[in-house]
Amino acid sequence: MLREELLPSIRSLLEEDLPLPGHGDTSMRHRRLFEIGREDLSLARLAEAHWDAVAILAENGTKAEPDCIYGVWASERIGQELTMEPQGESFRINGRKMFCSGAGLVDRALVTVGALEQRLVDIDLRRNARSIQFDDSNWKTNAFRETKTATATFNDTVVSSAELIGDSGWYLQRPGFWHGACGPAACWAGGATGLLDYAKRQSRTDAHTLAHLGAMHAATWALSSYLDSAGREIDASPEDRKQAVIRALTVRHLVEQTCTEIIRRLARAYGPHPLALDEDVSRRYQELDLYLRQSHAERDLESLGRHVLDI
Repeated sequence: MLREELLPSIRSLLEEDLPLPGHGDTSMRHRRLFEIGREDLSLARLAEAHWDAVAILAENGTKAEPDCIYGVWASERIGQELTMEPQGESFRINGRKMFCSGAGLVDRALVTVGALEQRLVDIDLRRNARSIQFDDSNWKTNAFRETKTATATFNDTVVSSAELIGDSGWYLQRPGFWHGACGPAACWAGGATGLLDYAKRQSRTDAHTLAHLGAMHAATWALSSYLDSAGREIDASPEDRKQAVIRALTVRHLVEQTCTEIIRRLARAYGPHPLALDEDVSRRYQELDLYLRQSHAERDLESLGRHVLDI
């Protein structure tokens, strides 16, 4: 989806009220994110972040500002966290934050600050435009170029106490953090199913292609099953943080592995043609492969093992 198409599409899409995680219809929430990922991964990436922000604010007992597109900018690098210091009745934020998706597109962002204490801040990006600079020159791939992922530099960006979300450490400590972690996995699953949609439109019916097609179909059934089961479990015990961690890490691992299998099988079944000569499939393939790197692979599996053994 081109950038000039992306912004009107996201504004139209976000008129929907998506069910909040843990409120009785989380499977439907996952299904909708899946469907959007199946349509377009750039659209899904921005929509998922917005709806995650809405859920975070709701968990804090506040409402999202109307007619605003939200981002969630929570990427952290050790030793390079944003700082926030009080000044009078307000606070000033300084520093650089990488991987800020929707830079110049979203209206507000929930931003993590690492020092002097861990906080989450709701920043009005339009009001603070003069104190925030975006640089996307380091983004070398064409994947997700339309979503404008940039490094944001905050220069004495002023926020009020009303814009602080939760207490110190609240963002990561709540069960909702882990319920929300299933959202990107739903988008990954939809993106992979879009590759199956391409495969089903092709005319090749030799034995090897059909075998890969069958395996891809079975894999997408598994993806839907993982997400539906996770949604039902979240609704059954929304406040159980330990199970929320185990569930999210399990689902993200299973979805990442299954999507990776679909990527591998598509290329083995259809060769270089779709990756080199079909712009839409090539972009989806590259974006899905990059999006899956939000999984922390073996690091997440180690964490999962520790939580299973409670160590």
